[in-house]
Amino acid sequence: MKKQFTVYGSRFTVNKKFFLFLIVFLLLTVHYSLFIGFAHAQGDMVKFINKRHKEIKEKEGTLKKEEERLNAIRKDVDERIQKYTKLLDQFEDVLKKVEQISNEKLDRLVKSYESMPPEEAAAALSAINQPMAVKIILKMKPKKVGAVMAYMDRKKVVSVTEGMINFEKKFPTK
Repeated sequence: MKKQFTVYGSRFTVNKKFFLFLIVFLLLTVHYSLFIGFAHAQGDMVKFINKRHKEIKEKEGTLKKEEERLNAIRKDVDERIQKYTKLLDQFEDVLKKVEQISNEKLDRLVKSYESMPPEEAAAALSAINQPMAVKIILKMKPKKVGAVMAYMDRKKVVSVTEGMINFEKKFPTK
């Protein structure tokens, strides 16, 4: 049996076996072309995946190094914080001791002024600077302060009184 078909305006007549052979040949050709294309695409895909895998590994290594660097910095900062906290504690202890010694000396000085006759205490307080006179007077007993201030120069009394008011504003006792 012969089969007729037209290709680009030309008529062909072929027998059935040849026609089937031609169809199978065309199908195999198309299949082979698709397979080659797929294999090529698959090879490209494998290359792409390998490339991405390599990039990810490199980034992972970089991130790991950065993490190690940051951990080292954190450790260094923590050590410095501990060191400076310890130094600060030592400075605070020294400052407390200095303040304690200063307060003890001031207390002894106040007792000395309180034990003096008011005229002598007034003369001595008039001779020293205003901030120190204020500190001494603030620690003295109120009755003694009144007696001493009665003998002090009026300008010095005004100056010391202003100093006492300013001191109370800066360091309220209530």
